[in-house]
Amino acid sequence: MEKLSRNNRIVIITKMIIENPNKVIGLSVFSQLLNAAKSTISEDLLIVREVLKNLDMGRIETISGASGGIRYIPSVSKDEAKLFASNLCEKLKDSSRIVPGNYIYMTDVMFDPKIISKAGNILASAFIDKDIDYVVTVETKGIPLAYEVAKNLGVELITARRDTKITEGSTVTINYVSGTSGRIQQMSLSKKTLKTKSNCVFIDDFMKGGGTAKGIIDLLSEFECNLVGIGVLIDNIGTERKLVDNYVSVVEFYGVDENGEIKMSPSKKFS
Repeated sequence: MEKLSRNNRIVIITKMIIENPNKVIGLSVFSQLLNAAKSTISEDLLIVREVLKNLDMGRIETISGASGGIRYIPSVSKDEAKLFASNLCEKLKDSSRIVPGNYIYMTDVMFDPKIISKAGNILASAFIDKDIDYVVTVETKGIPLAYEVAKNLGVELITARRDTKITEGSTVTINYVSGTSGRIQQMSLSKKTLKTKSNCVFIDDFMKGGGTAKGIIDLLSEFECNLVGIGVLIDNIGTERKLVDNYVSVVEFYGVDENGEIKMSPSKKFS
């Protein structure tokens, strides 16, 4: 490859690290790709690091050792996260979203790449300093959100199934009480899915009573794994008793008032 200008190298380096969050990339990878000395790449990285820091777009960590290099840690500023949550609340407050049972129609939101990408970054930021091995979710419309969190944390996404599939091989299945319906439901994971003693984060689109999250805790215990964090897009504050605690949310839902207005606000973590 011909020699590239510094501006061109910086564009390529930035693209590579943003597309591979929380992945260690050796300087030799950049050096070979860009046909530049490691010392030159190091100088380029200093510029990228400073710009990302000044714009609150994340940080670049240096990993020492033979297998070391650099790692991009994405983040969202508190002000940006609060603005996003406020805009999401306004979108969800539309009374036409109310469906029978005072539930809120959210399918369009959960499959909007712009919304879910930003929400995933916000939730991942809450767990970025924990030693996470897997992100876990259930077979619901929260999968895109969980995927974005997993991508930002640089780990694998695991999905617990409602029904066992023959293609999964031997599975572990548990019964749990749904926090939404109060009914007994099942969830299962293939025995090939998790390594024992792993640390996991559970991500879901909506939390009412925390029954699903409690079920995930019980399911992970069958694999001798730990749930070290819970993140949800919307937390139903109107539910007085939760089966779990120590979770984070992006917005808080207070219910539908007598005038049919949806009450919600950004999570208190932004206040």
